[in-house]
Amino acid sequence: MTKGAGSCEAGLAMAFKLLEAAQQRWRRVNAPHPVALVRAGATFIDGQLQERTSEEDAADKRDAA
Repeated sequence: MTKGAGSCEAGLAMAFKLLEAAQQRWRRVNAPHPVALVRAGATFIDGQLQERTSEEDAADKRDAA
């Protein structure tokens, strides 16, 4: 049982090892093309792209101005 991580170097080493272990379980994005749509503000419901109405487009243009 310790109080804290000890030295700064020990804490950094512990964080590095935890991230290194987590990295082995990370997954690659299976469908990179929808990522650009999400970043642009597209909405997906149950995996289906929801079409925007002209009213929503007009509201977004008003908000941006």
